[in-house]
Amino acid sequence: MAASPVVVTGANGRLGALLRRAWALEPAAGLMPVWAGRGPDADLRWDILADPPPSLPEGAIVLHLAAVLRGDTAALGQNAAMAAPVMAAARQSGAAAVLVASTAAVYAPTAVPARETVDPAPTAPYGRAKLAAEVAFQAETGPRPVVLRIGNVVGADALLGPRTDGGPVVLDPVPGRDGGPLRSWIGPVTLARVLAALCRMACEDRLPSLLNLATAPPLPMADLLDAAGRAWRYGPPNPAVVPAAVLSAERLAALYPLPEARAGGLVAELARLRVSA
Repeated sequence: MAASPVVVTGANGRLGALLRRAWALEPAAGLMPVWAGRGPDADLRWDILADPPPSLPEGAIVLHLAAVLRGDTAALGQNAAMAAPVMAAARQSGAAAVLVASTAAVYAPTAVPARETVDPAPTAPYGRAKLAAEVAFQAETGPRPVVLRIGNVVGADALLGPRTDGGPVVLDPVPGRDGGPLRSWIGPVTLARVLAALCRMACEDRLPSLLNLATAPPLPMADLLDAAGRAWRYGPPNPAVVPAAVLSAERLAALYPLPEARAGGLVAELARLRVSA
């Protein structure tokens, strides 16, 4: 049986690059990735907001990872603006499914694991922009989009990313708890396996419209830094600290077996991709 093409937008972004390495290490069975982006190594050169919707492989799965992570209101608004051209390309190609990467930041941060049934209440500009993007995708005609609210991906966030100053990582202290802020994590290899499985399920219309993507239990940031051998220290008290932002992944676990989140294992996944923490 021929492999199903998966058009991955944002191929040149941090998350797209991790997924590309992971699928090179462990090819996604039954899937043929088509990496779409603005970089020279893209299989499909596509500036989503500047180019007309391209012709995608017929019946492709669209995995939309492209995102604007920071900037002013206009810059962050590009997340929602991408919905129309991405869905137009999906319609024109008769796409089998569309999966849209969103973020745990659409929920109000809390130590109680946020379920998909909880009303979104983003507190930061990025979370508000990604929630607007979810709404924009859902308003378009075409394949029913499946929204994936992803927790902290090890290696894609700032905690274990490259550093230029050589100094220790500075964590906001959380009153009453050691280890700094508490977050829900997913390793890049685990994420790649989950995304491959979800792409296959989406073709069979087996997915709900909304899924959280993370592993349990949540871990404090210091645990990952210690596992990676990264020096860190506490900064001064920060009244704006977000003590905890935790996801429930019970809905996902009913579809795909998830490993337990352990700091050493999460960092090891990053090392498997030859990405230094």
